[in-house]
Amino acid sequence: QDCDGLIVRSATKVTADVLAAAERLQVVGRAGTGVDNVDVEAATRKGVLVMNTPTGNSLSAAELTCGMILCLARQIPQAAASMKEGKWDRKKYMGMELNGKTLGVLGLGRIGREVATRMQAFGMKTIGYDPIITPEASATFGVEQLPLEQIWPRCDFITVHTPLLPSTTGLLNDSTFAKCRRGVLVVNCARGGIVDEGALLRALRSGQCGGAALDVFTQEPPKDRDLVNHPNVICCPHLGASTQEAQSRCGKEIAMQIVDMATGKGLAGTVNGQALSKAFVPQTKPWITLARALGMVLRMVGKQAQGNVQVCTLGTPLQEAGSYLTPAVAAGMLAGGAQKEVTLVNALLLAQEAGLKVTTSHGDVAPEPDSSAGLLQVSLQGTQHRVAGTVQGSTPVLREINGATFKQPAPLAGPILIYRAKASESSVLPALTGLLGKAGVQLQSYHSSGTVAGELWSIVGLSAPLSDLGELKARVTEVFQLHL
Repeated sequence: QDCDGLIVRSATKVTADVLAAAERLQVVGRAGTGVDNVDVEAATRKGVLVMNTPTGNSLSAAELTCGMILCLARQIPQAAASMKEGKWDRKKYMGMELNGKTLGVLGLGRIGREVATRMQAFGMKTIGYDPIITPEASATFGVEQLPLEQIWPRCDFITVHTPLLPSTTGLLNDSTFAKCRRGVLVVNCARGGIVDEGALLRALRSGQCGGAALDVFTQEPPKDRDLVNHPNVICCPHLGASTQEAQSRCGKEIAMQIVDMATGKGLAGTVNGQALSKAFVPQTKPWITLARALGMVLRMVGKQAQGNVQVCTLGTPLQEAGSYLTPAVAAGMLAGGAQKEVTLVNALLLAQEAGLKVTTSHGDVAPEPDSSAGLLQVSLQGTQHRVAGTVQGSTPVLREINGATFKQPAPLAGPILIYRAKASESSVLPALTGLLGKAGVQLQSYHSSGTVAGELWSIVGLSAPLSDLGELKARVTEVFQLHL
């Protein structure tokens, strides 16, 4: 309950109940790759960052996979067990060479490519499939990418290295086994469930699958022992990351990642807060602050936090900025609402639930004088409400409210007072000055816009928020305060 951070390995379950009880929790670090044991959706909803160490155990998992392929080819575990029983069965354990055989690698991320390059040293031909890695990229490490339908009938061995997703659950099933070469050998050192265990057992019993090496199971430890006990199955109790080097590496990496996050140095290994990682880059920090501030201003001007909000980035420097500025705008729109705490981690999810749809567009050319820095526009669709701003140096500034432009952009920082009044109303500023004097609050900056329909907007930087705006409300069309 008193922890700001939590580090776990695979056995500890971080459930929605655990997250609800840990009121101060900001980050969950998984020392390892998979986050199956963390309720990522519940963490996201609460604004808790989830991070892992995706590279820490890659080599260990790859080496185990290679060992499994060798064991399948030469039946090493079965032969060793036979020797321990006092037997000498040379004829029973006839194996095969790996040289010239075809290995299908499904999933060409860090582990998949390490397996491929190692097995190429044995003379294996490596083909593979990955929906993200391009064929050009996989060709650089010797893997020919093919559609899955072409992979099944060509492989002597198949190894899977994908995360467990709805699209990968049961990737090897009755239908795909039927398309494979008879006697195909299968390895799963990734996640239980990628290979349909019932289908695998049926394929083993029919001889369609000649053998399987499993380090992972749908249920761990497996209660149904039929697969484990099958004579052509080699299995381990989820040992992929069980090396001294991997455990040490993962522990150090997750600790350093959390220290870097806490000290503002950077963010790595994020599972659910990719936008947040940009908040640690010096160049993007002020833009995220600007986006959040514009969201807050638009909420006050539009008097609602629902509907469709359009976020438009203008200028080449902001070409890739929509991915992290959109959650920041949503966080600003929701600030001060019913949600307890809105962060870049949960902003889009909470916005959707609050009836707020945020969409993004980009234009390469920003109007002068912001063509070099870029301009961020945020508008409430179906209304005339629009705000725009940019960053000068490292300071977020407001350029426009509802078509009224500020010749001298107004800084968006600290307590600010924003009001709209008739251009002919000369008593507003004296009244405001008197109000500040009574409250002992200093006026730190003052910016006014051009006139639109006989009215103008003013933005006043204050040393502290005002507790009572009553005297001002009688002289203006609208007024509100923000603390940015």
